[in-house]
Amino acid sequence: MTASVPAESNQRESKRNVEPRSSHGTFPRSARLLRHADFERVYKLGRRHFSASMTVFYLPRREADAGAKQATAKSQIASGLRIGFTVGRALGGAVQRNRMKRRLREAVRLTRPAAGTSADVVINPKKSLLTVDFTEVVNEVSRAFVVIEQKLAGKNDARPAGGVELDSGSQRSRN
Repeated sequence: MTASVPAESNQRESKRNVEPRSSHGTFPRSARLLRHADFERVYKLGRRHFSASMTVFYLPRREADAGAKQATAKSQIASGLRIGFTVGRALGGAVQRNRMKRRLREAVRLTRPAAGTSADVVINPKKSLLTVDFTEVVNEVSRAFVVIEQKLAGKNDARPAGGVELDSGSQRSRN
């Protein structure tokens, strides 16, 4: 039976340029969308933003809902975005689906805005997420967060002449 020497593992990590994550770089439980009912509410009542390798659904969270839930010490809801991921079986086997979730989770961790807009967000990837360069995934996630913040802040509240609001990336005509 051999014991691993801590100095050896630290040497291996430094050779690969891998640093352990600090606590501020994690994706905390309070920033995640966890309940099935919350996912369903975002899908049914929310809006969509389309990009090349994902569809992002979002729904503003009312402060009254958050205030009622904050009354209990168990379910503290952080202000800001709560983010969830859905990856269906049609997108591949477990290995591919888990790889998609890991890539999305890391992209969200790197680009998640500070507590500003209170909204629930569900990211639904497309199969192309596996083949796209990671920097492109980070750019798409970042752009989606910017669009969500603009839409919820009312900056893009101007409606086209047909009365149909277009999200960026959608291909609908205004006829």
